[in-house]
Parts: sequence; C-alpha cells; structure tokens
Amino acid sequence: MHTIDCDYLVIGSGLSGIMAAWHLRGHGHVVLATKEAPDQSNSDYAQGGIACAVSALDSIEEHVRDTLGTGAGLCDERHVRAILSRHEWVRRLEEMGVAFARREGVESDYDLGKEGGHSRRRVLHAGDITGHEIMKVLHRCVAEDGTIEVLRDTMAIDLVTTGWLRRERDSRCIGAYFLDRTRGEVVAIRAPYTILATGGAGKVYLYTSNPDVATGDGVAMAWRAGLPILDMEMIQFHPTCLFHPRAKSFLISEAVRGEGAELINKAGEAFMKRYDPRGALAPRDVVTRAIDREMKTHGDTCVYLDITHKSKAFLTERFPNIYKACLEYGFDMATEPVPVVPAAHYICGGVEADENGVTALPGLYAVGEVSCTGLHGANRLASNSLLEAVVCGGNAAEHIVRSGHAGQAEVRGITIPDWEQGDAVPSDEAVVVEHNWNEVRTCMWDYVGIVRTNKRLARAARRLAVLRQEIRQYYLAYLITPDTLELRNLAAVAELITRSAFMRHESRGLHYTLDYPDMLPGKSEHSRICDRPGGPMFPLLDLQNY
Repeated sequence: MHTIDCDYLVIGSGLSGIMAAWHLRGHGHVVLATKEAPDQSNSDYAQGGIACAVSALDSIEEHVRDTLGTGAGLCDERHVRAILSRHEWVRRLEEMGVAFARREGVESDYDLGKEGGHSRRRVLHAGDITGHEIMKVLHRCVAEDGTIEVLRDTMAIDLVTTGWLRRERDSRCIGAYFLDRTRGEVVAIRAPYTILATGGAGKVYLYTSNPDVATGDGVAMAWRAGLPILDMEMIQFHPTCLFHPRAKSFLISEAVRGEGAELINKAGEAFMKRYDPRGALAPRDVVTRAIDREMKTHGDTCVYLDITHKSKAFLTERFPNIYKACLEYGFDMATEPVPVVPAAHYICGGVEADENGVTALPGLYAVGEVSCTGLHGANRLASNSLLEAVVCGGNAAEHIVRSGHAGQAEVRGITIPDWEQGDAVPSDEAVVVEHNWNEVRTCMWDYVGIVRTNKRLARAARRLAVLRQEIRQYYLAYLITPDTLELRNLAAVAELITRSAFMRHESRGLHYTLDYPDMLPGKSEHSRICDRPGGPMFPLLDLQNY
C-alpha cells in the first residue's frame, strides 16, 4: 500500500475545504483530496449568497438576533458571535477575485438581498449562482498557484487514529485511508493535521437539492472514530425545489421569495399568512411544514411559486440562471407560477466542533456542513452556511498555524498498516447495493421526514438495523467500491438521524413530531451521540426500545 506524507490533509473541495487549504499554503505541504471532480459540492450549488452585516443600516447584533431567533434556542451564542463577526474572511474572498453584485450606479454599495428570517437586507450575492461564482474563482486560484496538491477521484474510507492503532498516550488523528477511484487501489495519507470538509448528507433522503456526492462521508467516518455527533435530527428541507420529472435537484432560491414571490396552492390561494404572519418569508422550517400540510390536505403533488408581478427584464437580470432553467423545463416565471416541492437541503447537526473547527480528537478539524458548531441551532438562517464555510475554513487554517505544528514529529514516525482485504472478492451482485441504496433513502423520506411520529421512527429504526447488517456483510465479503463506501456511510447517517430524533421529546426548529407538538420552554440541550470506536456498529440500535 502506498502512503503519502503531507503536513496538512484537507478532505473535501467545497468552500470550507478550499479556504482552509488556501490559507495553509506556504506553511507546508497541503494535500486536498476530493472523491470526484473538485467542483462537485454543495457550495457550488448554492444560489442565494453569503449573509454578512455590511450595510450601515445593519449590525452584527441584529444578525446575531436573527440567527438565534431562527435557531430556536439550540444555538451556541458564543460561537454565533465569533463566526458572524469575522467579516475579514469574506473580504479575503474579494481579494482573491470574487465580485459580489453592486447597486446599479453606486459602485461603493453592495446589492444586498433579503431572505427568510432576516430582518435586514444583508445577503451578498453574485446573481443567482453565488456559490458557483465563488467556487470558480477559488478553483482558479488553486490551479494558478500550483502549491496545493489536489487529488481528485480519491474517496476517504476511514480516519486513522493512534487509538485504533493501540498506541500509548491519548488518541490523535494521523490521516486517513482512501480509495483511488482511478486505479481501484487503497492508499493512506499521513498528516499531523486532518481537516474534514466533506459537506452534507442530503442523499440520505429520496428527494434532495444536493449533488450526488453529498452522502455524509465525514459524519460517518468521525462517528466510527468515536467523535461526538450533535443534533442530527435537525434536517433542513428547502421549501422550493422545482417539481418536474426531469429536474434533478434544482432549487428555486429563497431569494426569489425575498423579492416578493408568493406561495400559492392549486386553487391559486396564497396560503402562507395562515401559518405565519411573515408569510412566504418565514423561516424555512415553517414554510416547509406549511407546504407539506397544504399538499396533504388537498391531495396535491406540489404547490406553486408566483412572482408574475415582476417583469421579465427584472427576473432575467436578478435571477438569470433560475429563469433560464425554468424556461428549459417549460415554465416562464414572468407569466406563470412555477411548481415546487420541499427537498432535503442542509444538515444543521454534525461533528461537534468550535468556531475554529477544533474537534474532540487532537489533529482533526471539522469545518462547513460536516460540523456542528452551534451556529445554526435547530434551524439554519438562510445564507449563513456559506458564511460559516468561509469563516470556519479560514479559522481552522489560522488555528493550525498558531499551534506551531504540535505533534508533527510524532506523527511522522507512526506507520499506517497496509489495508487488509482479507478474503474479499470482486462483487457480482451490484444490484444489491442499488437496492439497499434506494431502500435507505425511501425509508428516511417516508418515516424520518418533514413531520415525524414515534411510530414512524420505530419503523425506520427496525428497517435500518436490518439494512445495516446486510450492508456490513456485503462490505466484508466484497472488494470495496465507491458505491459500497457511500452506501455504508448513508446507512450510518440514517441511523444517527433516527436515533437523534428519538432523543428529542419536543418539536423544535426543524424537528417536528406529532407525538410532542410543543416546544419545551427555555434553551434546549443538544442531542448527542458518542459511541465507543471499534465497537459493535452493526446494528447499534436496541430494537427492544422501539
């Protein structure tokens, strides 16, 4: 087995990963590993923008207040303030070449958008493809700089820790095993510092806005290594995914509602005011449940987003990509409402970490959507995610540099054992992987979706326990493939979400259950799962409780 040595290993090429890698360059050898093409990430798919209190009419305090309000008592206020106040990382994006939209004729002022849950216009954007524009600039910077070693088609399998190697002293992360997808070989990357920036896990649900790479790999690997996992029940479903059989994961940005779009039912009735006085600009959890209720009440397959009061000229300038995409599917936003449905969008929980990405395992950092910093709490405020990715990715690099390379010499002297394949053989039953993949996602959509009950969660728990046992047997019997690894991770994340949902005996933020429809008073506690690494992981659920 080939072992690659570096000073800094970054797993994931989304915004948080590239920010960390970029600001570590010049301090040592940086390896950026990404399981497919570097531009495949939730960051690249982001439409809305970066929430940042840069207007003279706004303030960090107001941004904090909106974030805490949306987070429904589950935010960590110290981390919220620490992340929302670090505007200098956003300015560094501009220094790298990112151009945010400016007001027409006023070059000194940003054209700030407004989205659900925000009391002010504070969303920096680049039209309606902000994430893509940011990532395009950052990938170009990395390519032109040439000092960061980018390994594409390199999928992480598991973290390597000194505890797993049974070495004396406290456990620390010393790198990870990877599958080289091109050669079909396992390699190890050894590093004193590893940064998990693997993104989200939207593909655990049948309907999602996420790209195919969002399979929860980082959360699953961290859990298997024994790290605490927080608030996995807090799944944000985006209210407005385009409803069309050929439209795969295409969002209609919340910014469209920020510009006055209304949600209407099949009868043409604007229904959101019945559910919340803020109407279509209520936080996403409120809007999503309202849409779900409307669809179930009337037996409809979708609702509609109506912005026909705006001109075609306005829509093509403000939302050129969305307008064009809708037109390609046969919908003219300027003249007719667009059909939409909710879809799994963002996971507010993840690996426990602080605003610098520091985790409970020395040598391991977690940044971006894979982490749970307490910024989002029980519900993410729109466009806070790209801000978190920028800030925490930069903070992690800064924190590592300040640490003075502690433990570097020790890690260099540790041998990572060769990957053992045992009696595994090439699989001739790929259909099993596809079947289990679909069953996990359907189970989660049907039983651990927008509205939950104890009965539905129990059904999910039983099915997942059986599925994970089947997946374990398959994993051990056959040589690993990318599909097998993703299935293994998806099933692990599905169990974590289900277990976390069982732990919360209330409805709060994104977690809504008919058995406990009220929110308990005061600030809530995190749902926290921390299992012993190397223990009996298939299954972990005690079915007698369900």
